[in-house]
Amino acid sequence: MYDFNEEQIQRYSRHILLKDVGVEGQEKILNAKVLLVGAGGIGSPVALYLAAAGVGTLGIADNDVVDLSNLQRQIAHNTQNVGRPKVDSAREAIQRLNPDVKVKTYNDFLLSDTIADIVKEYDFVVEGSDNFPTKFLVNDACVMLGKPYSMGSINQFEGQTFTHIPGSTCYRCMFKEPPAEGTVPTCSQAGVLGSVVGILGTIQATETLKYITGVGELLINKLLTFDARTMNFMKMNIAPRKTCEICGNEPTIKELFDYEQTACKIIRHS
Repeated sequence: MYDFNEEQIQRYSRHILLKDVGVEGQEKILNAKVLLVGAGGIGSPVALYLAAAGVGTLGIADNDVVDLSNLQRQIAHNTQNVGRPKVDSAREAIQRLNPDVKVKTYNDFLLSDTIADIVKEYDFVVEGSDNFPTKFLVNDACVMLGKPYSMGSINQFEGQTFTHIPGSTCYRCMFKEPPAEGTVPTCSQAGVLGSVVGILGTIQATETLKYITGVGELLINKLLTFDARTMNFMKMNIAPRKTCEICGNEPTIKELFDYEQTACKIIRHS
């Protein structure tokens, strides 16, 4: 049983008041370990909401530095941190918000020979990178290690996300491999409405807390898409692909490997 002090009881009182969370659920949150892959547009709101919720350990993996153009959407960072590693900026923002949270940083690009040792330390992974190689690598590592994760992508005014637990639809079930280089524009090329990443990030943070506490229904075998221009949200049922190269009946991928860097794709919202 977690020994709550008076300050923690007050800090987490609105969770404790929830019938479906309560003291037991908050205890699970305080003991949880979550890895955030990406400390940018998506990772910023995820980091802040999970920190506010009291997630015991947050790992942050990102090898980028804060750029002035990031500040239109990456709310974990500020003007004073331009030029600094995003993991350091995010760590300081988390610690200012909630000193209960232990933060571990990985200021490196995740690669096939390092990711497994990092992922295995965590209960849940939140993927919010802006490139295909990282998304596929996170997917493959989590599937191989039996780790649940939430994956998200954004493009201009649109977003999409789903949650994977062992045995459910994975990223490769939907996308076999990255698209050809140059076929999909990056955010720096196509632009993105800043608040859109906030919508997606808060959804992914909510999925994370639901997984930790066991509350509600996760986006398992479902792809949630939205278009902020119309505020239309849509859920598509996507069953696991029996021929999936990583989680199918006869997987052909036996070890982790790295793709060359390309930008991210998103399913168009209809």
